[in-house]
Amino acid sequence: MAGYAPGFQPPRGSRIIKLNTNENPYPPCEAVVNAAVQGLKEINRYSDLKYFEELRELLAEYNNISKSRIFLSPGSEFLLREIINIFSKDRKMIMVHPTFFPALEHATKNARKIIKYKLSPPEFKVNHDVLLHELDGPTLLVMDNPNNPTGKRLFDRTFIEEIVQRDDVLLLVDEAYYEFSAYSLADLTEKYPNIAIARTMDKAFSLAGLRLGYLIAGDYFIEKLYNFPKFLSAPALMAAIESLKNLEHVHKTIEQILKEKKRMEEGLGKLGIEVFSSETNFLLIRCKIPGFAEKLNTKGILIKELSGDWLDSFYRISIGLPEENDVLLRAIHDITAEDDTFMH
Repeated sequence: MAGYAPGFQPPRGSRIIKLNTNENPYPPCEAVVNAAVQGLKEINRYSDLKYFEELRELLAEYNNISKSRIFLSPGSEFLLREIINIFSKDRKMIMVHPTFFPALEHATKNARKIIKYKLSPPEFKVNHDVLLHELDGPTLLVMDNPNNPTGKRLFDRTFIEEIVQRDDVLLLVDEAYYEFSAYSLADLTEKYPNIAIARTMDKAFSLAGLRLGYLIAGDYFIEKLYNFPKFLSAPALMAAIESLKNLEHVHKTIEQILKEKKRMEEGLGKLGIEVFSSETNFLLIRCKIPGFAEKLNTKGILIKELSGDWLDSFYRISIGLPEENDVLLRAIHDITAEDDTFMH
């Protein structure tokens, strides 16, 4: 079972609490579900392009961007893979580390050189001078803002503009958590041709099961993406359209998640867990109890362990429903109480 520790068996009669994949724990509103069901009635046909174009129009309005800059894809992972595959060719590629871009293997085939810029605790800051020094030729800079898994905003607008004014530098920014951070660089695509912003409707819009991403592209990217594929399922398109027509529900769930995140920060802190501030729907924590994630797994709770991807003792916890978060806090209380080495 993906995400589980070896030999994991969920407690009898209980359900798994998934706090490891940064999903929205709240379902979309009924109108969105009904729209997806309506789309299922059309799955014997390829999806009508009118839905595709309507979604582009709504996303353009939502982002206050020209429709011509919007490119749709079946999930942000597909989108990032395709963009990196197309634009890393014969370029140096720079990525912050850690980050969870699934397309790095494609870059290794095409990029002239790959540089991973390591983020280190407790500040997780990027040295601007060091990064600018690396922009000395054809370069594709890929970064998420806010970053996953630190939850930090890595770059401000002033520094981004300094980057995109460099000759022969392309910038791809993943803003998967934009709705939680309320911070975006998307408007810069109107001013600079060499910047593109990747977004997803998986997180804030509660559509992870339908996989829908989109790109907001500067002119250079638009020119290269003229034949970008237009295959999205009718259920995904129709649900996404209805979601954008029901933004009040989306905003309500975001507000609840952010409220819960603050409560979790306080609760984890009281338990002696080191918590790092976040502009996303998850928290980065540090806990030196051996086998911490595995201990939670045995209680039916999944969190993301980062030792394999990054640093030992670091974990990422998605914000769940209030009752799920309560179960997590109780479980951590029990684990810390049982560990003689843990100092509160």
